[in-house]
Amino acid sequence: MPKQDPKMKAYWKKNLQTLFVLLIIWFTVSFGFGILLVEPLNTIQIGGYKLGFWFAQQGSIFVFVILIFIYVVRMNKLDKEFDVNEE
Repeated sequence: MPKQDPKMKAYWKKNLQTLFVLLIIWFTVSFGFGILLVEPLNTIQIGGYKLGFWFAQQGSIFVFVILIFIYVVRMNKLDKEFDVNEE
C-alpha cells in the first residue's frame, strides 16, 4: 500500500470537517426545526405563515441550497490552499 502524502491527508481532513459541519446544519434545520421544534416555532408568524410550517415546507430546502453554495466556496478555497484547484 503506497504511503499517503501528508498534504493530501490534511486536505481530506478539512474536506470531511466541512462536510460534517454542513450536514449537521442541514439536519438541524430540516429535522430539528421542521419536525422536533415545529410546535414552539409555530408560535412565531412571518408573513402570515407559522415559522415551523415554513421550515418544514420551504425553509429546509432554502437552507440546503445555501449550503451547496457555501460548500462550493469552501472547497474552492481549500483547493487553492492545497494547490489542487482545477484552474
